[in-house]
Amino acid sequence: MTSARHVAAERRGRHAEFLARWRLRLAGWRIVAAGLRLPAGQVDIVARRGRILAFVEVKARSSAEDAAESLHPAQRLRIARAAEQFVAMRPQFAAFEVRFDMVLVAPGSWPRHLQDAWRDSR
Repeated sequence: MTSARHVAAERRGRHAEFLARWRLRLAGWRIVAAGLRLPAGQVDIVARRGRILAFVEVKARSSAEDAAESLHPAQRLRIARAAEQFVAMRPQFAAFEVRFDMVLVAPGSWPRHLQDAWRDSR
């Protein structure tokens, strides 16, 4: 990827995550962490509502369908490992229900929040 294309992709990703955070906030979620980087992996957004702690992957593509299909098994595993590590480091969340969500961002449409988008199958 050329430098200009890489910069543009990074900018699109940051903008998609910004939109996703606002989408979640408007739905009553509290953002606990964003752009979380841990030794086990990275999580775009960690949000909570009530006793649910959601680890949210944000995908921006030309359509919501393309975005939904772009999360690969290796990414799911990385997010699940990071979630496990995050909860271990933050014991106040130990009793929360952990869930894996996605926010799909596509041009010309409101970001779509897929709750419980997948389960950790380990």
